[in-house]
Amino acid sequence: MAPDPSQQSGARIARSVRARIERVVDVVGAATAWISLAIVVLMATNVIARYLFSVGTVWSQELEWHLLVPLVLFGMSYTLRHGDHVRVDILYAKFSDRNKVAVDLVSALLTAAISVIVIWLSIKYVQQAYVIDEGSPDPGGIPHRHIIKSLIPIGFALLFAQSIAVAIGCVEKLRGHS
Repeated sequence: MAPDPSQQSGARIARSVRARIERVVDVVGAATAWISLAIVVLMATNVIARYLFSVGTVWSQELEWHLLVPLVLFGMSYTLRHGDHVRVDILYAKFSDRNKVAVDLVSALLTAAISVIVIWLSIKYVQQAYVIDEGSPDPGGIPHRHIIKSLIPIGFALLFAQSIAVAIGCVEKLRGHS
């Protein structure tokens, strides 16, 4: 039986969408990796300044966790992209290849659904921070906290996209088009 041309076209489009999402996630992930270096340098500088020179600023300490936000929010889609996320490997390792793909598909769809919920819930949170121009409650802290909070829906949108890419890949494997 010859494959339906519309199915072949749909499969090509799906592969193209998956490839584009994965390219974006890889680029964002590579850029985000540099934040790790920035955090290490900043923390080392803060520790040296505090203990050797008895100086420190609220701003530089807050910057540590402000840098952690994009590292985590953008890193989670990169981690999913490369299969380095946490799963119960003691059970998963015993599954057949087809069952592993089915578990990955369900997991991807659940992750996509959770991502949509977080995006939906975080938008009002970010808007509220923007409207009141939320800043640090500490003197000398970082102002405009809405900027860092806006990374929540952006990070989860990237996770949503990567979840869709994983789901597409799983469907391709289940159909035998890997």
